[in-house]
Amino acid sequence: MATKGTAEVTLPADLQILITREFDAPKAQVWRAYTTPELVGRWWAGDRGTVRNAEIDLRVGGSWRYVMIANGGFEVAFHGEYRAIEAPDRLVNTEVFEGLPDPDAHSGVVTVTFTESGGRTRMEMLCEYDDQETRDSVIASGMESGMQESLDHLEAVAASL
Repeated sequence: MATKGTAEVTLPADLQILITREFDAPKAQVWRAYTTPELVGRWWAGDRGTVRNAEIDLRVGGSWRYVMIANGGFEVAFHGEYRAIEAPDRLVNTEVFEGLPDPDAHSGVVTVTFTESGGRTRMEMLCEYDDQETRDSVIASGMESGMQESLDHLEAVAASL
């Protein structure tokens, strides 16, 4: 079953973005690709650049930071902290885009759940923000096309494990 570009983005509440996608790979492999620095480096940038750095301290209170050099030569970076880890089913972390004047003022909380059925994995990524302006700016940023590419690459990496 083809899954390329099939992530669905919905707005279930004023402060939320929900991204849902199915992967043609078992949950343990998707989790591993999602939480292993070397593997994140293979998928996170999608087709938009090259991951320069993927740091993951996978423990509650631990931090993560991903940096890519975009095809235009500029740097794009995100970071956050892990709040809950239930491997391989659920991960909760903060997410901060470092390209804003006051990035921490516009952070979100991301809850990712993975469920498996028949060797395929369904991912639900619920992003919650403090205000609707931040949520709307994330949507307006054009994040969806890059996210589709990243998740397509995530699937390829997970399926290859």
